[in-house]
Amino acid sequence: MVLSAFKTAGDIYGTSLLPPTWTLENFRYVFTEVPFARYMLNSLVVSAVVTVAALLFHSMAAYALARLRFPGREAVFLVIFSTLLVSLPVVLIPSFVVVRSLGMIDSYAGLIVPPIFSAFGIFLLRQFYLSLPAELEEAALVDGAGYWRIYWSVVLPLSRPILAALAVFFFLANWNSFVWPLTITADPGLRVVQVGISTFQQQYASSQNYIVAASTVAALPTMLLFFFFQKQITESIKTSGLK
Repeated sequence: MVLSAFKTAGDIYGTSLLPPTWTLENFRYVFTEVPFARYMLNSLVVSAVVTVAALLFHSMAAYALARLRFPGREAVFLVIFSTLLVSLPVVLIPSFVVVRSLGMIDSYAGLIVPPIFSAFGIFLLRQFYLSLPAELEEAALVDGAGYWRIYWSVVLPLSRPILAALAVFFFLANWNSFVWPLTITADPGLRVVQVGISTFQQQYASSQNYIVAASTVAALPTMLLFFFFQKQITESIKTSGLK
């Protein structure tokens, strides 16, 4: 894909792996003739906001389910965990009806709010919090700290490896999201990068050089993100009980 992105339209179907003639025209066309930069900006905004909000809410929910004792705690966790068995196509229509009822069709809110919840993130964080020494929280309680202070000053600093790994997972999942943005947006100004590439495939079916150039640009952020955070991903799997 990367090498084909530098090929001309006449060389894209050739048998040579390396481009006979190197060109940057494909990338110039993608960013000048098509609002691809807008698509990438939309994906960046949606992915970043969802990631930050999800980490905040998931960590609070996981801490409550792991450390706080209240009636129905296990039942609540079981209900949340059971949603992992439900695939996206099953909840697509109900989610669309809810979003439409709230007036969030064709808006950033519709792209951001529904993907925030993820049972996988709550489960992974809960497993991590169960492995933390209880003595740290007991010492904080003795010093007069409340649950919110313990969560903010003790638990979150210790959660940096698992939060970094989840940040990568959430960002990649939302950056590569296609079905949900395609379902609730019709405004070209709200297209995310994957929907934009799909539009490319429809409009430029005979110009594969533009499609592979757009796909290469869209893949670069995910590859860089994984490259810089691969250590946190492996460490989180080892320390969260998923061995």
